[in-house]
Amino acid sequence: MAFFKKYNGTTNARLLRVERAIWVLIYGGLLSIVLGAFIDQQEAQDAGLFYNLGGLAVVAGVVLIYVRSRLREED
Repeated sequence: MAFFKKYNGTTNARLLRVERAIWVLIYGGLLSIVLGAFIDQQEAQDAGLFYNLGGLAVVAGVVLIYVRSRLREED
């Protein structure tokens, strides 16, 4: 008996693209925020750009999670 429920994914290409975009946006945005924190001491203006773009990417990923939860897989 498995502790976690196995998820095999979807076979719908549109939903698969949305699921991949979610993770790319969230992890890419978080990476951008971390990079902004590292360069904050040298170039404050560039760090602000990293913070803003990273934050927007994370927010877009979270919005796509909501959108994906409302989409249904057609058989």
